[in-house]
Amino acid sequence: MRRKGQLSRRGALQTLTMASAGAIIAASSSSRAVPVRARNHPIDAILRRAVEASEVPGVVAMAATDRSILYEGAFGPRCLGGPAKMSTDTVFRIASMVKLLTSVAAMQLVEQDRLRLEEPAEKIDPELASLLVLEGFDDKGTPQMRPARKPITLRNLLTHTSGFSYPLWDANVVRYLRCCQADKKLPRRPLTFDPDRKWAYGSSIDRVGRLVELASGMPLDRYFRDHITDPLGMHDTGFNIGASQRSREAAVHRRNADGSLKPEPAEKPVVTTVFSGGGGIYSTGPDYLTLLQALLNGGSLFGTTILKPATVALMSQNQIGDIEAGIMKTTNPALSSDVDFFPGVRKRWGFGHMITLDPVKDGRGAGSLTWAGLLNTYYWIDPAAGMAGVIMMQMLPFADAHALKLYREFERGIYHAFTSA
Repeated sequence: MRRKGQLSRRGALQTLTMASAGAIIAASSSSRAVPVRARNHPIDAILRRAVEASEVPGVVAMAATDRSILYEGAFGPRCLGGPAKMSTDTVFRIASMVKLLTSVAAMQLVEQDRLRLEEPAEKIDPELASLLVLEGFDDKGTPQMRPARKPITLRNLLTHTSGFSYPLWDANVVRYLRCCQADKKLPRRPLTFDPDRKWAYGSSIDRVGRLVELASGMPLDRYFRDHITDPLGMHDTGFNIGASQRSREAAVHRRNADGSLKPEPAEKPVVTTVFSGGGGIYSTGPDYLTLLQALLNGGSLFGTTILKPATVALMSQNQIGDIEAGIMKTTNPALSSDVDFFPGVRKRWGFGHMITLDPVKDGRGAGSLTWAGLLNTYYWIDPAAGMAGVIMMQMLPFADAHALKLYREFERGIYHAFTSA
């Protein structure tokens, strides 16, 4: 529950933003609040500068309270050298930002007692039984394996304390997978530690997606559509997109050695039939911000409820104690830089988000929630301030220094308006 002072500050931010932008907020009880854009909003200059300096190819950024859009901006082309310009309805590949949707789906099933946080997940998915832990390698480079000392739970999977680790940020997993090429009998997905021992970013939420499918009896894309995206009006969010959405899709770009950006070849349209809880989804800034607004408002938005307030609060709480989270050392600099979004800030994990326990200078408050997608899409929710934001680009490597700089500048611009009210 927010204090009265926080509510009034949120209202002051809305008033200031509307005044500085010359925007008019048109809100109703049944639709999202939509600002009528005015030119030369102060935050426009932040985003425009990064595009004109060729630091990012193009960007869409938005911020909102639980009821009203505070800012939206779109700058640059959808593809460098192409005629199409970024717009707020541009479609992005948001990769790991699907993990929040998967976590919401799992918690919906927890509310219905169809999944349980502390129950061994192998009761739902037998593939999670009898897992082996990679302890290291002997003098000949042979992987040393042993049975896990305890079963994996849904809690472990939702908090990335299961032991599953992505090879992109784990050199031991990269080495192990090379061994798998020579020894086909080795399990393809070992644990790198016993559940509850550490935090490692990996395929845990992919496994949660499978649990959702098994517990609900429906494919993950249909579950999202029936229980999250359609009820919230997120019609541009899905694993497969149509021709209209494809025409609005942003191209992926790659950072060259000289710092310039080059478009990647256009992806070939493929109909996905196997769905991952950890990646592979498309969305837009307005769609994803709608999800953030619903969570900011305790699980409901404009008459639609996707979670109970107590469940949203649980997702927002530190679920891993004193275990440090959110620091990742890359094994492939072309795909990802090293990751530490907030150096010096204590970071933990809830159910679906990273949590910054400390306030970030000139930005989000203590207890804010955040995560990102591989192609440099990012979001945050600040429950204390009563607002959320999303910024989307399409470029590699992940955690690109210019992308993170723009993310921070956008956030500071939003909070400058907030604290100046």
